[in-house]
Amino acid sequence: MSAESSADLVSHGEGDAAVKDVQDGAATPSRLEEEGEVAADYLEELLDIADIDGDIDIEIRNGRTYISIVSEEPDSALQALVGSDGEVLEALQELTRLSVLSATESRSRLVLDISGYRQERGGVLAALAEEAVAKVRQSGEAVALQPMGAYERKIVHDAVAELGFNSESEGEGPSRHIVVSKGE
Repeated sequence: MSAESSADLVSHGEGDAAVKDVQDGAATPSRLEEEGEVAADYLEELLDIADIDGDIDIEIRNGRTYISIVSEEPDSALQALVGSDGEVLEALQELTRLSVLSATESRSRLVLDISGYRQERGGVLAALAEEAVAKVRQSGEAVALQPMGAYERKIVHDAVAELGFNSESEGEGPSRHIVVSKGE
């Protein structure tokens, strides 16, 4: 199945979530769909406990499950689930992955997004990569970026590579960051 020919949307629960398979991946679609269903159930329960309204969408692409929680209300309580610099979102993603692991006995690489935060942050990270490349191009010296999580580092690495430059992750734990340098 190609990215252009997406599969049917499958309703989850009471219509709060939908599963869309847009590309075959390394993991089997049925396993990824199960992962999405388990994650959606966990997140629906969390939203119910917190009395927060939100719609859950599940999309499968590039061998990963992507879960999005959105609300039509602009000043949604969902913003509290993103937190400062996405810290709460990262924690919820890890908890959701643990829930999937507990239910399926299989590690999950699912990505959780709330209110479009990751998409918006992806644009900011791409711009950051472009600025770093411009500095390297101008000075010829390597440029170290601020520490960031693995998912964000992956976005920056990809953006830097597209621009024909090199990037490496350096440091450990919360100090792990990217250093951008000239391409070879």
